[in-house]
Amino acid sequence: MGEIRYIISDASKKVDVEPHVLRYWEEELSLAIPRNEMGHRYYRDEDIQLLKTVKTLKDQGFQLKAIKMLLPDIGKVESLDPQSILLLREELNQKAEQENGEDIIDTKNGTSLVINHEESETDITKANKMEQFREIMNDLIGNALKENNTAISDTVSIAVSNSVIKEMDYLLRLKEEREEERFKKFDESVRNIQKYRQETASTKEDKPKKKSKFFRKNKNVKPI
Repeated sequence: MGEIRYIISDASKKVDVEPHVLRYWEEELSLAIPRNEMGHRYYRDEDIQLLKTVKTLKDQGFQLKAIKMLLPDIGKVESLDPQSILLLREELNQKAEQENGEDIIDTKNGTSLVINHEESETDITKANKMEQFREIMNDLIGNALKENNTAISDTVSIAVSNSVIKEMDYLLRLKEEREEERFKKFDESVRNIQKYRQETASTKEDKPKKKSKFFRKNKNVKPI
């Protein structure tokens, strides 16, 4: 039995994502998706399985850059327990942000907040809210330390860390969703241009050729 090949529309249904998402993942993860003799993508069963694993990791909060680090051993991730996956996600997402060249702002209690240089107004607003939240929580921690209440301080510190990590994950997911949306619009523009060129070429081919005026004028002239 020969190798089964799926076109991108069928592959997207199997992975349960839009076709433009598969193109975006291919580019961001540097996936070696094969092409046929016409240059069109096709997906094998092993490609479908890999993309399903990528989707699962994305749903669990992994960034694409973090998933890219996992690609050589991505098959082993499925055997990890939930706690190990959570720790792995936090570690790799942090490394991905450091490689992104983004600024990491340290708080007084050792928690870090990541802010992108090119963040939108929405992100800036969220960052400002996080800054206010962080200041309030730092005051609580400071008061706890002054009262020598180590137990309360540790509890609040853990709560702050978890809250900031959740907010960071949300901002990072929002960033990736914006990038996917831009890629989708670009992909649609390219396909519209290709469609327009094909329709233009087809119109030119179907257009009837005009007969010479000379032959029309001399149509009824009898030979001598």
